[in-house]
Amino acid sequence: MERLTDVELLQRYRRDRRELLNFLLAASVIKKVVMPPGAVSYEDIDLDQISVDYILECVRKNVALDLSEAIKRYHDDLNLPPSAGNGFGEVYFLVTRPDFSGPVPNRIPPNKAVPVQSTPLSAVSKRSLSLHSTPEAALDIDDEIDDFDDMDDSAVKHRKSSLNNNISNFVLSLPPFETGLSDDDLRETAYEVLLVSVGAAGGLILPTKEKKEEKKSKLAQKFSRSKTDKYQPQPTRAPGLAGLMETMRTQLEISGASDRRTREALLHASASRVGKRMDTLLVPLELLCWVARTEFTDKKLFIRWEKRQINLLLEGLLNHPSQALDPSDRSAVELRGLISKLEEAETLPSPAGPAQHAESLKAIRVVATALAERAGRGDHTGEVCHWVDGYHLNVRVYEKLLMSVFDILDESHLVEEVEEILEMLKSTWRILGVTQTIHDICYTWVLFRQYVLTGELTLLQHAMHQMKRIASDGQRSTQERFYMKGLRSTVEGLEGPQELSYVQSVLTPIKSWVDKQLEDYHLHFLDSPQKMEVLVMVAMVSGRLIADESEQAGVLAEMAVVAKQAEDYIRSSIKLAYDRLLEALDEKLEVENVHPLALLAEEVQTLAKNDARVFAPILSKWHPESIAISACLLHSLYRKELQPFLDGVSQLTDDVTSVLPAADSLEQLLKDLVASATEDEAVKHTFEQQMVAYQVEVVSGTLIMRWVNVQLSRLSDWVDRTIEQERWQPISMQQRYGESIVEVFRIIEETIEQFFNLKLPMRIMQLKGLTNGFDVALQQYSNKVVAQLGDKADLILPPPGLTRYKKEVAIKASKKKGSDPRDPDERRSSEINMLTTATLCIRLNTLHYILSHVDLLEDNIQDRWAVKRPQDGPNRANKSLPSKLSGFMLSVAFEGSRKVVNIAIDKICEFTGTKLIFWDMRTTFIDGLYSVSVSQARMDKVVSALDPVLGELCEVIVEPLRDRIVLGLLQASLDGLLRVLLDGGPTRGFAQSDSAMLEEDVNVLKDFFIAEGDGLPRGVVENAAAPVKHVLSMYSLDTNEVIETFKRMSEQMVGGHEITGRQGPHSSLDSDKLLRILCHRNDQVASKFLKKQYKLSST
Repeated sequence: MERLTDVELLQRYRRDRRELLNFLLAASVIKKVVMPPGAVSYEDIDLDQISVDYILECVRKNVALDLSEAIKRYHDDLNLPPSAGNGFGEVYFLVTRPDFSGPVPNRIPPNKAVPVQSTPLSAVSKRSLSLHSTPEAALDIDDEIDDFDDMDDSAVKHRKSSLNNNISNFVLSLPPFETGLSDDDLRETAYEVLLVSVGAAGGLILPTKEKKEEKKSKLAQKFSRSKTDKYQPQPTRAPGLAGLMETMRTQLEISGASDRRTREALLHASASRVGKRMDTLLVPLELLCWVARTEFTDKKLFIRWEKRQINLLLEGLLNHPSQALDPSDRSAVELRGLISKLEEAETLPSPAGPAQHAESLKAIRVVATALAERAGRGDHTGEVCHWVDGYHLNVRVYEKLLMSVFDILDESHLVEEVEEILEMLKSTWRILGVTQTIHDICYTWVLFRQYVLTGELTLLQHAMHQMKRIASDGQRSTQERFYMKGLRSTVEGLEGPQELSYVQSVLTPIKSWVDKQLEDYHLHFLDSPQKMEVLVMVAMVSGRLIADESEQAGVLAEMAVVAKQAEDYIRSSIKLAYDRLLEALDEKLEVENVHPLALLAEEVQTLAKNDARVFAPILSKWHPESIAISACLLHSLYRKELQPFLDGVSQLTDDVTSVLPAADSLEQLLKDLVASATEDEAVKHTFEQQMVAYQVEVVSGTLIMRWVNVQLSRLSDWVDRTIEQERWQPISMQQRYGESIVEVFRIIEETIEQFFNLKLPMRIMQLKGLTNGFDVALQQYSNKVVAQLGDKADLILPPPGLTRYKKEVAIKASKKKGSDPRDPDERRSSEINMLTTATLCIRLNTLHYILSHVDLLEDNIQDRWAVKRPQDGPNRANKSLPSKLSGFMLSVAFEGSRKVVNIAIDKICEFTGTKLIFWDMRTTFIDGLYSVSVSQARMDKVVSALDPVLGELCEVIVEPLRDRIVLGLLQASLDGLLRVLLDGGPTRGFAQSDSAMLEEDVNVLKDFFIAEGDGLPRGVVENAAAPVKHVLSMYSLDTNEVIETFKRMSEQMVGGHEITGRQGPHSSLDSDKLLRILCHRNDQVASKFLKKQYKLSST
């Protein structure tokens, strides 16, 4: 915060001195007080002209206080050069001019090599008056007085803190005083004007001596009591106008002597002008004429007072008149000359000096009265003579009067008598040319300036309320409008001289100050949004009033200007806040070991959230899309920092894994803020177009897919390797599956863990690519398991050629021994023999492991994805189409694997059944069943051999696959039976009478698999046995009937069909089956038919 100006510091130091005097006198620590000649009480003494340091010295030495010496010491100290220091140990006198060399440093001076003796307290007095010492240093003198316990610490603390608020640049846009009138000059003049206005109403009285003795000041009463006296609460102020005037005197910090002196002069002036109102007096002139030099205890004090009155005449009548005066104007030149003579008279000895003084005053009265009687304010007040001609001095004086509403000990609060004071100040309107509008404007300024000084929210709210009461140009009366248009001034601006109305002169600096605050509202109002809300309203209302003065207002135009102003605040504050984030990065990076862009993204997210939470509700009242504007701007600012990094990304690194997620999270947050800003899709689309995507998804997606492809390639290699190394032994009695599938799923789960630990922005397509790779790997595994089995056709020997049955040939063929030339080669036979029932079951169990674990795998992936991307999670309410699509894509991620695994299970079940029947039990079943005759080789022998095989299957296979593997064995058994019945070769011959035994054998086989309800369902068995029953029904027919049926069916067949072509056991060609039945018919009729019709031999 910048330092206060010298004038403001001086004013504050004077107030502090008065408080210190009050403190010292109230504490009763002074041994004795010697009054100066002519003074009866403290009201006769100007406390501003007393050296506080001298009083402190008397207190420390416990000697009598001579107020005459105190006054002399004060004026002597003024001639000393400025001093500065820190503490009582050392004082440094400045030999240079501080106004050219700048403020002195606030740091403590370096220690000297030798101890420094304590400087007497009197030396510190020279420092206490320096304009350039720090406020804290000036106030630290209280620490040296340990016995003063009555000081209001909270008031001092508040005063010190209020010094931190800089108002040096917060001034009215009015021309400066050419004579250098100070705020103290204006304050004292304001009280004089107030006395005149009260006197015009008959309320100006001069207290009698008795009354004056009764109403001694609180300080004097405290001084008069002894140290042993108990504190007695003082009565409240006197009722009525007298008490209120006493309050005003205190508030304006006017000494009793000055008050009495001014009252006497004004009463004499009014008495000398019988028939004229007191408020038509030319106040400075009358005071110059009626206040004598002898009424001041010090000549320098009189000269300063006289200079102030002269300056008031110059400012009010010549420097800033309502109607411009030519510098060469006779009256102006004459008045300046007379004033010079008046000042010169003070330097002349008696009697020449007093004579010239009286003569000059008499001449000044004539010239000044003529100037004051000019029609400077039109017909507004109806006056003939006004105390000043121009309005610039009037409004500044009225400002000082309004400043009296603040408590001098706690400047952030209004006094209790504020309403009475404001009502009394209306009596000054006639003198100062104030209207209701001018009052509202000036009071707004005073309240707002006090808020700037103290930061008190209540004052800001009062100022806003007062500003709303300011009437616009169209709301003023015709007379007031004409009067207000005449109140204009020319000030120097950035673009040269500017002519401003009074409304503009007051509200322009207010709006400029507010604009400066709101242009960085993130800095000033993060912890005080209530102040910001009121200040935004101040900015908008003041802007409207200023525009109204320029006749630029309009409903639509005003709305556009308000929205544009709010947008400017947003853009300015966002940029400044963002710049601060950039500046603070280096310091934070020393603590946090992260990439700067990642840290910046987190900070911007915090900024965006604070903006949406704290400031957007305020600004959205003036611009509905405030959230969208700030979000778009933050998006653009961060993009400028991010884009060079994205352009350089080529591989997955630690920096990439930290920056990309942070950037993506920030972008999603900003997009969500834009989406929440408005329901208008067109407006929303406009803002979305402004947010050029970071393309983090593209960069991240490319890196992720590269990583996924590498991992899937490794997974494919692992599948091949584990399959090759698999021995198809159960892991344990409980884990009856191969180790290879466990290893495959371990690799898959590790890959999933690594995938989700990438912490990169990812979309469903990258995850889908990974799951597709897993799906392909599992299909690859399943296919390789099936491929290891080889061709099922190798298990089934080619059927023998068709021959006529002949018993002798059948007996001879059944006795034939040796290897069958139709067997596969030795290598293939060895491979088939290695495919034991247990290993085949382990394969099936392993494939079932895939089916059971892909469900768990899907659930795991969906859960991890829901954590990674909550917006795409399956449980999100009101899911959008992309979210629903994501859930569907994940739920069917392994459908391909499920299908392929089920097909593989069916194939292995079919392969297992075929191997057991056609390979392992070929001798018993395929070769032995019904060999030579049905009665000698029935099905019960086959079932007996089949029972332990089925038991082994059920022991190893997992429960969910039991029915499927048993069904495969049933189907293979039925296929084997059909092979015996239709392709049994020359050893099989069936008579019509054998059909009953065949039916019985089929029922035995079915009952074996039904197992009295513990096996396969009866319906499943019956459906599987239907083709066998169809063949058996043909065996039960008479041979001639079979032949006739065959002939009829053959005629119906498509031409060119070769009846010798094998159609298989499941062929739907009944003619083919009939032919095969005739070939296996143990019947002469069938044999002759085949020999005659098809030339079939019996061998």
